[in-house]
Amino acid sequence: MGHRDDTLGARAEAGGRDGPVYDRRWTVEVRTAARCATALLALLILVDGVASTLTPWRGVLWLALAALLFLVLCPPRISAGPGWLATRCLLRTRRVRTDLLVSVYPHDGVSRRLVLRDALGGRVELDPQVFLDNPGLWYRVEEDILHSTTTGSLRCGTTALHRLTEHVDRETARTVFKLSGLD
Repeated sequence: MGHRDDTLGARAEAGGRDGPVYDRRWTVEVRTAARCATALLALLILVDGVASTLTPWRGVLWLALAALLFLVLCPPRISAGPGWLATRCLLRTRRVRTDLLVSVYPHDGVSRRLVLRDALGGRVELDPQVFLDNPGLWYRVEEDILHSTTTGSLRCGTTALHRLTEHVDRETARTVFKLSGLD
C-alpha cells in the first residue's frame, strides 16, 4: 500500500514551482465571449423573427456572424512553466523561452501589449494585465527573466520589466491588504 503525498499533489494542482501555471481568468473570459456571441445570435434571430424575415439562409448567416464575434472575443490561453511561456489561440500556439530572453518591450497602441523575444527566434505578444490578474504567473516568468538578466542574454527591456514588477507587486499588496481588511 502506497501513501499519497498530499503536499506534492496539492502543489502540482496549484501549479507548483516546477509545474505549469495558467491564467486563472481565462475560463471567465471565454464564457463572457460565448455569452456575447449567444446574445447577439438571439437578438438577431428575435429581430428577424418579429419582422417575419427569418429564413434558413439568414439563420445560417446570423450563426456565422455570432461565431465570428466569438472568435474575435476569445482570449488566448496563457501558461508558463520552468523556462517557457506560451500563448495558445484557437489556431496556433506561440512559445518563448523565458530563460533565454533577448528583449522585452511594451507596445502601446489601441491596446497595451508586452512583446517577449527569445534567442531561438520565439516571439510572444500578450496583455500585461494578465500578469496583474495572475501574480503566480508573473512570479513564475519573473524567475526566468532574472536568469536571463544574470546570464546576459536579456539586452533590451529591463526598464519596462522593472516597471511591470513594481506594478504587479503594488497591485498584489493592495489586494492582500484589501482582503485582510487593512486598507
